[in-house]
Formats: sequence, C-alpha cells, structure tokens
Amino acid sequence: MSKSVLTRQVDSTSIIPCALRGASLHFLMRLLTCLTISMTTLSSATYAAVWSITYPRSEVENDARYDYPLALLELALDKTGVRYELKPSENVIRQARAVKRLEENLEINVLWSMTDSQREEQLLPIRIPITRGLIGWRMFITHKNSPFLKAKINDKTSLLQYAPVQGVSWPDTKILQANGFNVVTARDYIQAAELLNNQLADFFPRSVIEGYQELDNQYSKNFAPRERILLHYPAAQYFFTNKQNLTLSNLIETGLKRAIEDGSYQALFNEHYGELLDKIDIENATFFELSNPLLPVLTPLDTPEYWYQPHRVSGVLQTNK
Repeated sequence: MSKSVLTRQVDSTSIIPCALRGASLHFLMRLLTCLTISMTTLSSATYAAVWSITYPRSEVENDARYDYPLALLELALDKTGVRYELKPSENVIRQARAVKRLEENLEINVLWSMTDSQREEQLLPIRIPITRGLIGWRMFITHKNSPFLKAKINDKTSLLQYAPVQGVSWPDTKILQANGFNVVTARDYIQAAELLNNQLADFFPRSVIEGYQELDNQYSKNFAPRERILLHYPAAQYFFTNKQNLTLSNLIETGLKRAIEDGSYQALFNEHYGELLDKIDIENATFFELSNPLLPVLTPLDTPEYWYQPHRVSGVLQTNK
C-alpha cells in the first residue's frame, strides 16, 4: 500500500475505525508517520539483512576458473548495495549434483553454468552471459604424445575422426554428439583429465577462458594446447538461482545491468581475460562452426553488448563446416 493511499484513508472519516474518530489530528498524523516508517522498513528489509550466498565448492583446490565468476558476482551484488556473505558449500558439489541441490533449494543458492533448455526448466536463469559467450569458443587440449597434436585437420570430416572427452552431464556433450562427434564421457573434470592422460580420448575441448588456466593445475602436466584451431557454437554461461528465489535473482540481474551500464563489467572482463584473448588470438584462428540444438529460445543473441564478437574486429576468421 502506498503512502498516498494511506493519506486518503486518514482523510475519509467514513472508513476510520470508530475508536479513532475522536482522536486528534496530531495523533492521526503521528499514526500515519509510524505506518509510513513501518512500510519503508519492510520494503528495505532486503537491503538491511545480510544475505548468505553459497555457491558449489570446486573439486579442484584453488580453482582459478572460479576467480572471474566470483569477482563478477561480488561486483553485481556491490552495485545493489546489499549486505552479503559469499562462501563455498561445505563439501565439494559436482555440476550435476549442484544443479539438483539448487533445484531442491538445499546447500547452495547460486551457481554458474552453461545453459541449456533442461537447465532452464530446473533453475531460474539470469540471462546475461557472464563470460560474453566465450564459453562457446573451444580450444583443444591434448596429450603431449598424442598424434592429434600434429594431425592434419583441414575440415570437419577430418576432425570427426578423433574422440573428444567431456563430462557426462555437461551440455557440451550433447552439443558435440549432435554434431557427429563420438564423445568419451567422464564423471567430472578430474576423471576427464585422467582419461586424456591415459590417452583414452584424443582431445579435451575447453572454453578459451578455461584451457590455459587449467594447464597450470596438477592434472594437466602432460597436456599441451593445439594452437590456431578452435570450435565455436553459440552458448551462454549464466548465474542461476532456485526458481522460487526471485529476490536474489533480481538483485544479481540488477547489479549486472548496472555494471554493464557504468563500464565496470567490461573492465573486469578485460582484467581477467584481456591478455588471455590476445594470447589465443581468436581473430586469426581457424574455427569450426557447430550448431547448438540445446540453446534456449530466450537466449539474448540480439543484445550485442552481451557478447564477445571477434568477427566484427577482423575479417580473417575462417569457418569450416
């Protein structure tokens, strides 16, 4: 109820309770002030409370892949002015279980993940791609002794002769399968790295924002990147909340939009990925364009400021289908 509605009620003696009709104007004005203060307090409760925001703990200790999403989440929350505590779950929660736990509103109340139609049925997506679509630009990680490292790959047909490894519950697995790849599946990232290390798969397609970071971890000592060749499919990585947690979802979305408007989102993106993108040099790489049949229809592909678009910078990209 707005303040103007309350004022109209006070002025109309026909709807003032009998016990108050003999009250002085001064008393009624004090009552109106108290009611207004109470409503203001209720409407600002979201900002007065300390939000405990829990995300899934990674299976990799000191996981560098978490640095940017956490920094962006902090930036978004800071833009709203809310008080919050951001912390990992007590136990490691792998992606498939994290989605289920968030759907059940247990253990965690936010996660970030690549989206697909099924995930958006289970959870509430905040449809602002947190990595500007780079989750769909895939570099090839392979074993240093694998023939794949120096194999002649001129077209998609020659690439399909090699088996990639992916997590069994990751959206990427279905995307690759839909495009003709014989995918070796793993329980999680660690098992995928083990399969590649034992050369039970030929290559590990990793997003350009993950690949080089992962080469520095303890699971990748025998791995090397295949330079100047990439996969691409349209994809978005979002923050997700439980479907009933509209307040947290709206807070994060509001903060992200404010960060985009004032330039701090772009500055944070450049801080974390600027040098990395220069190193990968997408503009001068050969890439294979794949379809993404899992891409939800509400993906904001027509909002250019949400996406990293190298083809608008340089015209030398080659698309081999």
